[in-house]
This record gives sequence, structure tokens and C-alpha cells, in this order.
Amino acid sequence: MARASVYLSESLADGDATWWIEERPDEGGRYVVMHTGPGTEPTDVLPTPWSARTRVHEYGGGAIAVHEGVLFFTHDEDQRLYRKEPEGEPVSITPAPPSPRALRYADMDVSPDGSLIACVRERHGASELPENELVVLPADGSAKPTVVASGRDFYAFPRWSPDGRRLAFIEWDFPRMPWDGTELMVAEVSGTSAAPARLVAGGPTESIFQPAWSPDGRLHFISDRTGWWNLYRQEDDGGEPTNLAPMDAEFGGPMWMFGYSSTVFLPDGRIACLYRQGGVQHLALLDPTTGELLDLDLPFASFEPYLRSSGDRLVFVAGAPTIPHQVVELDLSTRAIETVRASDPVELEESRFAEPRPIEFPSAGGRRAYGYYYPPTNPDVVAPDGERPPLLVRIHGGPTSEVTPEFDLAKQYFTSRGFAYVDVNYGGSTGYGRAFRESLYGQWGVVDVEDAEAAARYLVGEGLADPDRLLIHGGSAGGWTTLCALTFGDVFATGTSYYGVSDLEPFATFTHKFEFKYNDMLVGPWPETSDLWAERSPVRHTDRLSRGILILQGDEDEVVPPSQADLIVEALEAKGLPYAYLLFEGEQHGFRKAENIQRSLEAELAFYGALLGFEPADDLPPLDIRNLK
Repeated sequence: MARASVYLSESLADGDATWWIEERPDEGGRYVVMHTGPGTEPTDVLPTPWSARTRVHEYGGGAIAVHEGVLFFTHDEDQRLYRKEPEGEPVSITPAPPSPRALRYADMDVSPDGSLIACVRERHGASELPENELVVLPADGSAKPTVVASGRDFYAFPRWSPDGRRLAFIEWDFPRMPWDGTELMVAEVSGTSAAPARLVAGGPTESIFQPAWSPDGRLHFISDRTGWWNLYRQEDDGGEPTNLAPMDAEFGGPMWMFGYSSTVFLPDGRIACLYRQGGVQHLALLDPTTGELLDLDLPFASFEPYLRSSGDRLVFVAGAPTIPHQVVELDLSTRAIETVRASDPVELEESRFAEPRPIEFPSAGGRRAYGYYYPPTNPDVVAPDGERPPLLVRIHGGPTSEVTPEFDLAKQYFTSRGFAYVDVNYGGSTGYGRAFRESLYGQWGVVDVEDAEAAARYLVGEGLADPDRLLIHGGSAGGWTTLCALTFGDVFATGTSYYGVSDLEPFATFTHKFEFKYNDMLVGPWPETSDLWAERSPVRHTDRLSRGILILQGDEDEVVPPSQADLIVEALEAKGLPYAYLLFEGEQHGFRKAENIQRSLEAELAFYGALLGFEPADDLPPLDIRNLK
């Protein structure tokens, strides 16, 4: 599970070639740029130690761009922007920063003639918070970047018009996140200078996602002005844009990272698009003239937002419960599908895979929540008669993420060992409209916990889980929900927090810029609602904590720093509750090294076995569980 998996992202189509990034745990989490063309095997474009990763917003994304075989990328080590010719070595095209990683670049778009690059730049050190701006620079590095937009807190999606004379982009300010409200702007550009931009769409309560220009120069964008992210075309008369496919469906998503793309244009005028509806993901062809939306019959159930096109060829990343995520080429003229690269080159019998089924269940206050249930599955063993399995409830991060029925060996690790497993789309998740997404606002630590508990109770009621062996785990925001559920509730016997938040107050003054005001939306404005922040923070209510917890943390995490783990560990020790704490050296927000991914899974299994009183079949390394009686 740890060494076979690679994370595939940022697929690109350039002529008849396909490019992508793969994150390799067995190379210390290095981000490798890959390339393939007709009749050629995938090849590494950047050898060790090059790593194409940007740290803008800390989460990154949008680390590569390609134009006619020339690669542009941000190198993780120094965050400078580099150019690589097909046969040459990488050459930096941005100035050396005044201090390491002080100037960071992301979300590159190369002008149609290949002479210029527009991108987001993040400057660290000039003020308490980084400064974000849009810059344009010569693609050959012959001059320093020129600022074409500044003064707003955030920028994203700089996109050139086909004639290279206009630049579309989005911008927004605190306390909004990009899924709350953004403005779509267009600026007239001449060389590396730009006139003041004009507002096209968006505002404080309208989220604009992925502006894109059709080949005939018409601006398209995704907006949630109806409560759903739908696709719009800006008309030439400057009037109201046209909704090309009015639906209770999501054609866009929360922009946690740069480089997303869910719509592309085809030579015949149609638009290929990704959308979600009722918990199901689709890849479809939209005729903007007739409004006809034709779903493509493909063997995939999960699509990453990296859809690209070149002529009649689509390139994307997709998977299914028994199909690893893979880079896929689809020739629309022949409907031929080719897998370019699979994320998990492992061979396992399909009978060993737990097949998920969607569930919808009632939650508190008359709300409904959603998820995917995975039964314990292993053809070699059967459960004792009448015994119901332990249930592991997974809470995703974000908290705006969305769980989908995808190939995930981490889930199969537990289901193959006798656990039932449920992935929860709690209130706040994407895929069910703006109202569902905003149901978490002001209620973080309440709605998410209620939905997690409701999922467990529902499966117990269905006879699919043992009520005395209910477990919960999650990372980041999911780690927060885990800690809240184990502190304030009594449904779960124990759980695991992966780099979870335990105390909200430090985030009022210390966290990365992107999420600096996010808690104001999730809980309430600081400092006016400081009492509510304290009321929701698990570590402030250790008198209510009565369950052991496994704490897993990276020592270089800039999003949720190790101090958050230290606080809850101190509380567990003071109360004499069983716990184990693993601090992984060199890991950030999300574990990337194979040995640490493996260690964390083995630690979970060992911890659950110790607290629930069973002996795992695996030969597990020792785990130091404190206060275990």
C-alpha cells in the first residue's frame, strides 16, 4: 500500500504528448514530471533531485505548464520557476529570492505564442502575512516578472485569451475562501504590462471557478450563483451570462489547490466537462448551442479535476473502486481509451476488494448526510457466527472535500482485516450544492460530529457494525472532527487523529495565509466569538475526554503545527488515558514518505487491537502505548 502507490495529478495535453506529475512515496515524496507520446513509454522528465512542487498557499498545485514541448515548473527546493527544453537542463527564469523560498510561483499559463508566462506569485518576508499578486514574465527569463495585479489578498486562474491580448483571472479577500465569493476580472495586456482590470462576474456571495476562453475568444466560467456550480458563457454584448447547462449539479469545486480544470473545448465546438450530481461523478460532452449534455460511457466512477484536451484527444485522471487512479487518454474520434499510467501497479484478486455502496442517512435536526459503506472483505476468513464487525468511520479533510467510490488501498487495508468502513460526506462537503456546503458554517465541530455519529448509528441499526466497537479517524479537518467526537461524544470507543486541530485559538494568530480567516467562517469571527472558539476546542475540555487516542503528526507541518498535537498529548497524559504519539521527521501536512505511510497504518491497527482487545494477525512493529492498563 505504501510503496506501490503514487499520487497522479496535473495531467496536461500538449500536441500528441501527455504530461503529468506523480508523487512517489518511495522517493521521499518527490514530485516527478512525466511525459509520453505516441508509441513511447512514460519517462521521467526531471531526474533526482528535481521535484516539481509549489508551496503557494502551502497546498500548492499548478506547478507545471507545457508549451510545444517546453516544460515550465516550480522546483520545491527553492520555489523558483524553471524552463526545460526537450533536450536541455532546467534553467531558472526567475530571480533568486532574498531568502529560501521567499518568492513562490504557481498556476502558470503560457501565452498562445509561447513568449510570456502569467502566474501567481507569493512573496514571503515583506510583511507578517505573505503578499500575493499576479505577474507576467518572459518565458525565456530575459527580464524580471512584472506585477499586473496586486492589492487583493488572493489571486488564481490567470488565463490568456487566444489572441494573447486579454488576461482573465479571479481574485478575492479575507475572510472569504474561494468557494465563498470571488471576482472574475479581465485585463487588457500589452507585453508584460496590463491596463486596470474590469469586473465581469462574481462577488462576496458568488464563487467563480476556472475562467476559460473558447477558441473563438469567448470567455466561459463556472459560477454558483444559482446555488450550484454551473457553466456560463459571457455574451459579447456584456449582458447577463448564459447558463449553458442549468442543473442541480456541480461543474466546479473548492479551489484548495491551483491547476484545476473541469472543462475544455473541442474542435467541433462542444465542451468536455466533469460534473457531480447526487454523489455520482460524470465526464460528459456539452453542446453549447442545443444544451444537450451527453454522458460518456466510461468504466470510471471517480475523476480528478485535471481534464485537458488537444484536438479530439482528452487527457484526465480517473479511477473506480477496483481501478487504480490512472492517467487516461480518450480519443473522441474513435472512442479508444488508453491507460498511460496507473497509480497502483499491484495485482490483487478482485474478490479481496470491498466494493462500496452509497448510503444516505438521517442526521440531527432533520438533516440528511451521505457516504460510502465498505463491508469487511477477505475470501480467506469468515467472522464468528452472530458477530458484527468493528466499524471505522472516516472523516475527510477540507472540510469541503468530497468522498467518492475510488480505489483506495488504505481502506482495503482495514476491510481486508475484518473492519467495516464508512467514508462520510458530512454537512460542509462538496457535491451537494452551496447550501449543503454552507451548513457547516458557524457549526464546525457540531454538524460534522453529528453526521459522523449518525453514520455509525445508521450502520449499527442496519446490523452492519458492532455498537461497542465504533472507531473514527481523519486527517486535518477530519482530525479535528475525530478529536471533537472523542471529547464531546460517547459514540466512538477510540480513534486516530492525523495532524488534527485540537485548539482553535492559536489559529487566530498563527497559521498559513490561505486559511488565516477560515475559522471565522467555520466557527465565528475572532475575537468577538472567542468564547465559542474555546467552547469548540477539544483540548479546552479535557474533563470530558475519557477515551484513548492515537496521534500522528508531521514535524514540518505549516498548516497544523506539531504544537496542536502536543496539546492533546499533554491532556491525555495528565488524565492517564491510553495514547500513542508518533511525530514523523520531514513530513508536512499529509504524509508523503513510504515508510511513514506504512508506519501510520500499522500503528492504527496495533492501537485498535490493544484498545479493543484483539490480536492483529499482522507481525506489527512495537507501538509505545502510554497508560495502557
